[in-house]
Amino acid sequence: MTTAPSGVPHPPPPSSHPLRTIRDIRESLPEDQRRHFDAELADTEIEALPEMLHRWVALSNDGFEEFLLSRPFEGLEFGARSYDEQTDTE
Repeated sequence: MTTAPSGVPHPPPPSSHPLRTIRDIRESLPEDQRRHFDAELADTEIEALPEMLHRWVALSNDGFEEFLLSRPFEGLEFGARSYDEQTDTE
């Protein structure tokens, strides 16, 4: 437990991601990224391993892909150009 400046104890923050093992990280990645992960894992020195794994956890758990696949073009109008709204002077 940590203590806030007011002196009220707070429980430790929950884990920001559910990935606990290297296998979890690997399985959460799309197939094409798994090859990159495997290659980087094989070439990473032991001392740099925590930083490398943290970066991949952040990449695999950032929600960006889900955001893109959910409603990527909602509210956007395609085919319109700013000069299309100008009146024709011909």
